[in-house]
Amino acid sequence: MPEPRLATPADAAEIARLRSENILSEPLDEAWLTTCADQLALRLQDGGDARAYVVDSHAGGLATCALGLVHAVLPAPKYPKGLAVRIHAVATDPAHRRRGYAKAALAALLDHLEHDGVTLYELYASDGSAPLYEQLGFAADPALMRMTRFPAAEGNAS
Repeated sequence: MPEPRLATPADAAEIARLRSENILSEPLDEAWLTTCADQLALRLQDGGDARAYVVDSHAGGLATCALGLVHAVLPAPKYPKGLAVRIHAVATDPAHRRRGYAKAALAALLDHLEHDGVTLYELYASDGSAPLYEQLGFAADPALMRMTRFPAAEGNAS
């Protein structure tokens, strides 16, 4: 099995593609793919908040990615450095599934983040991916809630 490697800004377009094609309910159009790739490339630079491990495909491009976005939280005994991560995307191209690539990439990412002092890890899991995450130590949290809010359209002020 190919070894996962730390992603670089040059991998951003492929990571955005894997996320779009394998995670999102509707794939992104070219304009959104470009926007995501450009933003991710900046965030993968030294000092950025994105960390990712990838597995290269023998056919070119990426077979798998595991992407986390690090953010600050207030320190506490369980978060002494005040660092948390949201695992934003773990995706594998269909032709490369069932080979352990996602597990290897995510394990490498978690080890890297632990070395950086991250102690709080969060992700959203589909029913199909939950067993993988549970193998790596994640547990369901019934208290986790989610909401998406968009600004009110101009001219519709109450």
